[in-house]
Amino acid sequence: MTGRRPPARVLNGIDRRPRGGPPGAVEGGRDARGLRFGIAVSRFNEGITDRLLKAAVDVLRAAGVERRHLVIVRVPGAFELPLAAKLLCGSARCDAVICLGAIIRGDTPHFDYIAQAAARGIVDVGLHMERPVIFGVLTTDTVEQAEARAEASGLNRGAEAAETAIEMATLIRRLRADGE
Repeated sequence: MTGRRPPARVLNGIDRRPRGGPPGAVEGGRDARGLRFGIAVSRFNEGITDRLLKAAVDVLRAAGVERRHLVIVRVPGAFELPLAAKLLCGSARCDAVICLGAIIRGDTPHFDYIAQAAARGIVDVGLHMERPVIFGVLTTDTVEQAEARAEASGLNRGAEAAETAIEMATLIRRLRADGE
């Protein structure tokens, strides 16, 4: 035995090795084949949200999601994301929904109202619909901070949101299968 550790699986700057845990612990996986995903993406700050969207789609496709199992809807802004997410959970029958947006602080309290409403609405939809609805909305003080979180190489919150959606959708699939 050489004492060498296996190489870490690092994706998007995050260590994605299995976490282990107690025997019998149920965790989600990374294989998204056969699952349907919805993505609701805000057009506001489109230069940033387009990069979040591309990274999210790349992660989903790499995990085995077929194009026909991916529904993308565009909404005017982050405030409209919860309604779109609810419709994706319902009529589109998505196993998980990813909400992507970029809210950048300005000179008025408008930022606070929109960020709070979007966050609360996204959480409420997930709980009501009993599906993972992932908060991939950037809330930053500056455009530069938002751009840094939407980099094509390195940190990208859209990719992170897709990874979370896959893990949660596969976890729910396992939990529901165990309950049958």
